Amino acid sequence: MALFKSGNPVLGEKTFDKTIGIPYSDRMTIQGTLNKFGILFLLTMASAGLSWKMFASGVNVFTAMWVCVIGALIIAVVLAFKMQWAAYLAPVYALLKGFAIGAISAVYNFALAELAPNIITQAVALTFGVVIAMFLLYKFRVIRATERFKSIIITATMGIAIFYVIALVLRMFGINIGFIHEGTTIGIIFSMVVVGLAALNLILDFDMIEQGANRGAPKFMEWYGAFGLLVTIVWLYLEILRLLAKLAERR
Repeated sequence: MALFKSGNPVLGEKTFDKTIGIPYSDRMTIQGTLNKFGILFLLTMASAGLSWKMFASGVNVFTAMWVCVIGALIIAVVLAFKMQWAAYLAPVYALLKGFAIGAISAVYNFALAELAPNIITQAVALTFGVVIAMFLLYKFRVIRATERFKSIIITATMGIAIFYVIALVLRMFGINIGFIHEGTTIGIIFSMVVVGLAALNLILDFDMIEQGANRGAPKFMEWYGAFGLLVTIVWLYLEILRLLAKLAERR
C-alpha cells in the first residue's frame, strides 16, 4: 500500500498493511493519536527533567544515559515488528529517551554556558516552531505528501542514517568525520540539511497518521503513530541543538 510511506524508521511503507486481518473492536482516530502523543511527550519531559537535575547535582549520568539510548533503540526495533505492543512499550521508550535527552541537553548547556547560555531554550522553542509550521503547511496542503515527495525524503533519510552509522563505526576506530560535530562552514551546512530533512519527515508522519485513521486502522495504532511522531520530533530537537552548538562555536 504505497500510500502509507514514511521516512520515519518506525512508520514504514507497509506499517498499516501489517494490521490487516488483526481483530479489533475500535478504530484509530487522529484525536486519539494526539492524546497518546501528549502522554508520551509528558513522560519524555518528566524523564528529561530528572536526568537534567541529576547532572546538575553532580551525579554521573553517562552510563545510565547510554543504557537508555540502547534500551530505546531495542524498543524501537521490537515495535517495528510488534506494533500491538506499542501501548506498553511506547511509554517505556518515552521514559528512556527522555532521560537520554535530558542528559545530552545538560551536557550542551554546561559546555556552552558562556558561548550560548540559552541554547536549550532556543532549541526547544525552535523545535516547537518547526513542528507547528510543518503541521500548518501539511494541514493547508502547502506541502503535499505525494509519492515522489515520499520517495525523495525516504531515500535521503536512509542515506543520512547509513552515514551516521558509518561515522559511529569509524569513531570507534579513532577516525572522526569533523563536520558532523565541528562548527565549520561545511559542518553548519550539513546540520541545516539534516534539520530540514527531519522537518520534512514530519509531513510524512502527519500523512501516515491521517491515512491510518481514514483507513480504519486498529486502535492500538494510535500508540504506534504517537510513538513514531515522538521519534521524529526527538530527532529534530537533537539536530537543532547540534546546529545551534555549531553556530555558537563560530562566534
